Amino acid sequence: MRNSPVNPSEDARKRESWLRFRDNRNRALAVDYGWLTLTSLQWLPAEPAPLEHLTGLWSANGPASAGGHATLTATADDGLYFMETGEPAVGTFTATLGNEESLFWVRHGSIAVELAARGDRYAVRTRDNDSPVHADFEAVPVFDYNPDLVVAGTFEEYDQPQILPIGTSNPDVSGAITAVGTVSFELDGTVHRLVAEPEKLGALSLNFHDATNGDTTAGWRSVATRRPGPDGSVLIDFNRATNFPSAFTDFGTCPMPVDGNVIAAPVEAGERRAR
Repeated sequence: MRNSPVNPSEDARKRESWLRFRDNRNRALAVDYGWLTLTSLQWLPAEPAPLEHLTGLWSANGPASAGGHATLTATADDGLYFMETGEPAVGTFTATLGNEESLFWVRHGSIAVELAARGDRYAVRTRDNDSPVHADFEAVPVFDYNPDLVVAGTFEEYDQPQILPIGTSNPDVSGAITAVGTVSFELDGTVHRLVAEPEKLGALSLNFHDATNGDTTAGWRSVATRRPGPDGSVLIDFNRATNFPSAFTDFGTCPMPVDGNVIAAPVEAGERRAR
């Protein structure tokens, strides 16, 4: 439901801005070793062992939050090289990460090996620029631009930020978000309210489910707003709703919306189901 009178010139300006946003989004997804290049996720064992599609021996000693570390043992025949320096990885090496941190550690041919700490456990993800998802990518499918899905909202800030538990796209990984308040808005004659997370420079991020999920869209999406006005006013452009990496790959650990962040209406704007 549109919250302001029709203004054709303003709608045209917003559409042009949206097209530039789409171009930038597609270029960002197509970068080397980006989200479209993920080809595996494997949890590190407690004892040194080989992993699928990788050379060397890999292990993890304890949870990341308790100072645990990951270990790689490799020989010259394994053909592993450090991503940062290009030097051969020959010997035994350790790396320590905080939970939710990642490190592009080594590469093997066209494959980059990302060390990650997720759910307090160490894992490696492989990224290959030759993966079919990356090689065949042209653009994310989207709904046509709809000016009626640019809606006004109101931000109500919490007295203090709240840490709320969430699930993720990987059943082995739980998570949490920092919530700073709620954004309410009207859509299809109904007032909806979503928990908001902080973005850079005071902007807000809204992760949400809606009635299109699993049909024309992925399981959930996200939309960002600019910094609220002094009166809490925000503008939500659902045409800029984007997929999480898990919409493109099975190897993401993407955060799900907090419980209750559901729009009980179809939001037919923004990015569509990618696969």
